[in-house]
Amino acid sequence: MNPLPHLEEHITRIAEEGYTILPDAIEPELVDEIEEALPKLEHHLGTVPADNLFEGVRTMRVYNLLVHGATFEKIPVHPNVLPVVEAVLDPGLLISSLSSIAIGPDEQAQPIHADDQLIPLTRPHVPIICNTMWAITDFTEENGATRLVPGSHLWDEAPNPLEHYETIAAEMRRGSVLVWVGSLWHGGGANHTDTRRVGIAMNYCAGYIRQQENQQLGIPPKLVKTFSRRLQELVGYSVYNGLVGHIDKQNPAKVVLAENEGVDMVWDLLKT
Repeated sequence: MNPLPHLEEHITRIAEEGYTILPDAIEPELVDEIEEALPKLEHHLGTVPADNLFEGVRTMRVYNLLVHGATFEKIPVHPNVLPVVEAVLDPGLLISSLSSIAIGPDEQAQPIHADDQLIPLTRPHVPIICNTMWAITDFTEENGATRLVPGSHLWDEAPNPLEHYETIAAEMRRGSVLVWVGSLWHGGGANHTDTRRVGIAMNYCAGYIRQQENQQLGIPPKLVKTFSRRLQELVGYSVYNGLVGHIDKQNPAKVVLAENEGVDMVWDLLKT
């Protein structure tokens, strides 16, 4: 159930192949809770598929999940997943986005892409993004398991979303988690079954990189005040290496949330 005893093996696999799978990492009760909550949320929000091939014309996506209930607050800080991502990036990481992806029947494969290819850095480079996909249903080649190009994170180019590439399917059981570095070429698979393939995309970025979803504007501070301190840090009420992200020389958790614990700044360590 707990992959942490094999943490070094997972980190090595991510470094070499660009990804790893944490089998049965999430307790069944939480998977059940998420699976029950998503259809209700989609109905409440009137969610419909997008009109573009990247998001999918038969795929239901809900973004900014942290504003939609305590169930989703458990995801970013899960003890069987977060330590793996922290080892790829570092503990100063941030939540980049948290969304659901339900690939419907007859959906075609998503274009192959890298999650960091819009960031203008020479490739290959140190990991700046590390993303995870939680399997809320079984992921199979037939129902749209994520497609991967192993080792592509070490290449000196990004993929062309209009081209076809040889891939493998990241098949995994319900409750397992796929972890991959942002430079890895990948994409959602085609669903050739009559049921949905449901996943949670829990994505992280380095603390010095701008987040994909604007957490500070997208989540009301009143709600953030109810989060655990670690979750507050992950959404951005923190500073990276004691400096990056401050407000007038102070930690934003202190300025906005009135938090005092664990909000030291770099210059606090240099006082005479």
